[in-house]
Amino acid sequence: MAKVNNQSSNLVVKAKNFLAGRKKLTVILIIILIILGLGTWRFLSSKGQQPQYQTAKVERGTIVSSVNASGKVITANLVSITTSASGIVKTVYVKDGDSVSTGQKIAEITLDAQGQQKNAAAWSSYLSAKNNIDAASATAYSLRSAKDTAWKKFYDLATNSQYQNSDGSPREDQRNSSAEFQSAQADWLAAEAKYKNQQSTIDQTKVAANSAWLSYQSTSSTVSAPISGTITNVGLVEGIVLASQTDSSTDSSSTSSQRVATIQNEANPMITVDLTEIDVPKVKIGQKATIILDSLADKTFTGEVVTVDKIGTTSNNVTSYPVIVQLDTTSDQILPNMAASAAIILETKSDILVVLSTAVQTQAGQSYVRVISNRREEQIPVETGIFSDTQTEIVSGLSEGDEVITGTTSTTQTQGGSTSVFGGGGFGGGAFRPR
Repeated sequence: MAKVNNQSSNLVVKAKNFLAGRKKLTVILIIILIILGLGTWRFLSSKGQQPQYQTAKVERGTIVSSVNASGKVITANLVSITTSASGIVKTVYVKDGDSVSTGQKIAEITLDAQGQQKNAAAWSSYLSAKNNIDAASATAYSLRSAKDTAWKKFYDLATNSQYQNSDGSPREDQRNSSAEFQSAQADWLAAEAKYKNQQSTIDQTKVAANSAWLSYQSTSSTVSAPISGTITNVGLVEGIVLASQTDSSTDSSSTSSQRVATIQNEANPMITVDLTEIDVPKVKIGQKATIILDSLADKTFTGEVVTVDKIGTTSNNVTSYPVIVQLDTTSDQILPNMAASAAIILETKSDILVVLSTAVQTQAGQSYVRVISNRREEQIPVETGIFSDTQTEIVSGLSEGDEVITGTTSTTQTQGGSTSVFGGGGFGGGAFRPR
């Protein structure tokens, strides 16, 4: 009986082990089926996804190639009338809107003690500068006499038969070996150089005298118009006190001028913009430009490049090259130091083949575009010309009406078909998906 029970127990254990093995096998088979199902689904999904292209057609059009830069208004056809005088305004001769000519009286000031002292010192400086001109001129006369004397001595020696042949040609061998001749020639050249240098000294003294005269005028009791034009922004009233202005940027003993009015002339406003070292070689005097002022964003002005600084200035290891553009017209709304931006026109071409710049790619110095040929993407080499911010000229490689790829998107599968990630393109084209 015990033997029968043992056999029964063994049969039960074997049955349990068999059932456990079948259960593991079933789980493994289920996992394998899930993996195969996922793989099949991904394969079928990838078969349903195809790239979608944004395209544009090659068209004929116009391209304006330009350089963009920002800056500010440096002159708005306004000239300031300033004075360094201090005292009480005695008389004002003009009002806003009056026309004045150069040198015309604007106002009279009764100078205070400090104003009189500054005016007297400025007059003294002017007289000293004027005396320096006279002294420099007198020295020039003496140097000219010495130059002429040295030249006469050298000329007489050079034309002597010892140093000149009968036909007038120089006897170089004698001249090169003679200390007398060499000394006379050196004396003449030195005297001539001193005389020429003195002419530069005279020019310097004249500039200094002119500066001293302007300083004297600035401290004078009479305020005059520096140019002809229309008076604006008059800030003087009879009886008002003009205090002495100190220039804090230098030292306490230095005085500065204060603006009392402005004169509007007929000159058109100018702006200055800074170019990079890449753009400045492209810009030339006479090129046209379009200008927008930040404060007058609803208006666009035209102008012309009048100066190009190709030396530039460096700040924080960055070099910028100032360019001045003069506007073709003026406006009372244009004021000094207004922020401005300019598009300087480098070149304009009409009736040329153009494409969106996003269609053109460059690799190893070769430009190319992508097209769809026989349901496949293909690269076509092209030669490009000028370009703007959005368009590029095609010189060769494409024809009008050709369709090029400007971008690539993907599609997602839905029950009703495929849906683009984003919509079709522009510039005469749209979305293209090979079948």
